[in-house]
Amino acid sequence: MPKRAVVLLPKTQEILSQMGEQIKLARLRRRLSSDLVAARAGVSRTTLWAVEKGSPSVAIGAYAAVLQALNNMDTDLLLVAKDDELGRKLQDLELPVRKRAPRQEDD
Repeated sequence: MPKRAVVLLPKTQEILSQMGEQIKLARLRRRLSSDLVAARAGVSRTTLWAVEKGSPSVAIGAYAAVLQALNNMDTDLLLVAKDDELGRKLQDLELPVRKRAPRQEDD
């Protein structure tokens, strides 16, 4: 079964690229080699480089492992979707919020 290509909107890809650059700069500021961070994270150097480029094909677990290897920066992941403005507005309007997305039919 061939792998599906990850298709992102340009803005989302820009955000991932910026996040990768920030991870790389954090590693360099700490004067840690790519070999050391990859070993600490339990990933290959190739995967680390993909993380530092903001590749959308890298699993989020690899991003978390690299952040953890940079002296526990993985706690920053708790900030993702912390302030859900749209969700709170929907809740305030007492609109029904589904617990699951509707099932999609394959074409």
